[in-house]
Amino acid sequence: MKSAGRKSISVSFKPRELMTEHPRLNGVWTAQIITLFPKAFPGVLGESLTGRALTDGKWCLETIDLRPYGIGKHKNVDDTPAGGGAGLVLRPDVVGPAIEAALASAPPNRPLVYLSPRGQRFDQKMAQKWADGNGVIMLCGRFEGVDQRVLDHYNIQEVSLG
Repeated sequence: MKSAGRKSISVSFKPRELMTEHPRLNGVWTAQIITLFPKAFPGVLGESLTGRALTDGKWCLETIDLRPYGIGKHKNVDDTPAGGGAGLVLRPDVVGPAIEAALASAPPNRPLVYLSPRGQRFDQKMAQKWADGNGVIMLCGRFEGVDQRVLDHYNIQEVSLG
């Protein structure tokens, strides 16, 4: 059985609020979500059993907002696909630094996951593997997805929920 961890402040070279409603918990399973919509979390994860476990510090949820990594005056995060095609994809020069920030604050070997219909099907074996680890980093796509170069460069695991 995993320990719920202990509340403590971890060392960081980036400025942050010292007094937060949900301090970082050392040693607990942590879900880091890279998203354009950080206010959408915890959403339904804050309800029922998962919500109670989150409140009790049995797991931790961190969001990384993509918008501050955006390019230019308007913090642009999307562009047309590199090889051409319809739609917009998240830019690699925006997603890359956000992933680097997530990896810098995560223990080694934390899975980096992108939810995609073309990915490996999520099953009980994968769920157990993630649960036995120290957490997961999830990249939330938008528009037509994420530039393929990002997925290749960071060796991101594509996972399909159905």
